[in-house]
Amino acid sequence: MEEREISQAVITRLPRYFRYLGLLKADGVERISSRELSRIMNVTASQIRQDFNNFGGFGQQGYGYNVEYLYEEIGKILGLDKQHHLIVLGAGNLGSALIKYMMFKNRGFLFEGAFDTDPSLQGKEIGGIRVYPPEELENFVREHEIDIAVLTIPKEEAQGAADRLVKTGIKAIWNFAHVDLKVPPQVQVESVHLQDSLLKLSYNIHRYEREN
Repeated sequence: MEEREISQAVITRLPRYFRYLGLLKADGVERISSRELSRIMNVTASQIRQDFNNFGGFGQQGYGYNVEYLYEEIGKILGLDKQHHLIVLGAGNLGSALIKYMMFKNRGFLFEGAFDTDPSLQGKEIGGIRVYPPEELENFVREHEIDIAVLTIPKEEAQGAADRLVKTGIKAIWNFAHVDLKVPPQVQVESVHLQDSLLKLSYNIHRYEREN
């Protein structure tokens, strides 16, 4: 399958397609049309077809989509046919919760270690994952072929941590620190700003109240 340059808007929708197709597959649905999928997902059938055409289409006119095949193909596009090895920097409440979330493991995202500056946490295990002191970071990343680093540390520490990770050859950073990181283009960064999401929700509440 020849891949074109895909817009970020399409990439943002792919996990949602994957999630809904997984639910349909679990319910025993074998085939679905773009119109039926549009009703479930509240996305136009035209948009669904345009999105899928970026990757070759997947369906046949008058035949619809094979749910299991489409689910597997989108999973491959998302890289879920491979395993990824992760570490967490910051073994507090959020870092611990992410380590313990079993769905990551089921999708092939394997936590290998955690790092924290708190001596009382070092040497302990969280969900079977050992907590190490920051001094061991570089060697650990290289020895365990870590792909992704998860940052759940204070924003003041995040850029310095990112700089260290870049030097190890890390491929990607999942950033929960409230700061925009500066990294080379070969390092992929996905920033999760929880406050931004909450403020967006607040805006939508007040907009609805004004309009009604």
